[in-house]
Amino acid sequence: MAPPSLSRRRRAAALALATLAAVTVTGGARTAAEADAPRAGTAAADGVAPGLRGKIVSIRPLTNAAALPSAARNWYVTYVSEGATGKAVTVSGTVALPRTPPPPGGWPVISWAHGTTGTADVCAPSADTPTGPAHDYVSIAATTLDAWVARGFAVVQTDYEGLGTPGEHPYMNGRSAANTVLDMVRAARRADRRIGRDWFAVGHSQGGHAALFAAVAETGRTDVRLRGAVSIAPGGWGLSQTAPYIQSGQPGAEYAVAFLPTLLIGAAAADPSVKPDELLTQVAAPLLTAGRTGCQAQVREVAAGIPVDKVFVPGADLGPLTRYLRSQEPVGLTLRVPTLVAQGTADVLVSKATTDLMVADMCAKAGKVTYKVYEGVDHRGAIARSFDDALGFVTSIRAGKTPASTC
Repeated sequence: MAPPSLSRRRRAAALALATLAAVTVTGGARTAAEADAPRAGTAAADGVAPGLRGKIVSIRPLTNAAALPSAARNWYVTYVSEGATGKAVTVSGTVALPRTPPPPGGWPVISWAHGTTGTADVCAPSADTPTGPAHDYVSIAATTLDAWVARGFAVVQTDYEGLGTPGEHPYMNGRSAANTVLDMVRAARRADRRIGRDWFAVGHSQGGHAALFAAVAETGRTDVRLRGAVSIAPGGWGLSQTAPYIQSGQPGAEYAVAFLPTLLIGAAAADPSVKPDELLTQVAAPLLTAGRTGCQAQVREVAAGIPVDKVFVPGADLGPLTRYLRSQEPVGLTLRVPTLVAQGTADVLVSKATTDLMVADMCAKAGKVTYKVYEGVDHRGAIARSFDDALGFVTSIRAGKTPASTC
């Protein structure tokens, strides 16, 4: 697949705007991965001591709705990871063990990165209940995750930094997400040594973004081994254009308002120069309250009553927000492992047009992409629809084969 021309990218970007995916090709000499790289001597560059990452802080049986029914055992764990600013953070997550005996080398691992649930602690998937505020999404993902554990994979799920544990959640921060997805595997292996070192990063939407950043991260360690990544309807392309899109008042901009508080709160968690409360009008201020106390479904309800032209304070300085979001866009990524990207054509949250651009961009850097498109499948539907292809992709890699690239 050849990279599209700039004019073609712009046409596709305009189409994506109309369907609520973030939407323009960002400029500048530095890629997203380079922009996110820490400077020498900073806390993020120094990082957390390797021996601490993945250390278990607490562990107990998991019995709520987050437990996978086909698992022999489910645990809730908290563990140490490296956050968005390079400091040690405590993160929560879950571990599900298969009923089948471990093969030589231990059970292979699926490290699941979940899609957008929100930024409040109640939105952590590990805390899910049948009437929980994020159950509408978490239950859909759980059905597919249960299929993985039923097929002999240990399934681990991070809640991400700041969801269910102290601190704010740096929503869509590539470094933080990749670290928590990786260190969740390390924590699981400390919980049960029958879990093997080979793992696969699998994620949807926000988690699709996380899986891509996991696929490019250099760990410098061999205690666990990333074999491949599966990115389903990955978000993040053109993320920095969300605020300008809302300001433009173009058709469909009202739908972007529902994601704005999550983006603002997440950006502020990683970059203190972003000040959400100074950017929104009094009319739009309830968005932040909803984002800090509820989950995405509750934010959508509040957003439905906010006029697009009443969102931002006139003359608000959106520079810090735009710069931060641009640094987290999955642009210029060089994949280290084979990566499957899955996308539905009926997805109005992450449009096929933007995923096409993302895949072309990754193909230009490294020809390790397998791209699967599902006709008539929407955003959440892509999780279940892509399972057979994801299972085949993972099985092929485990058998020592190289998946066919569509680049």
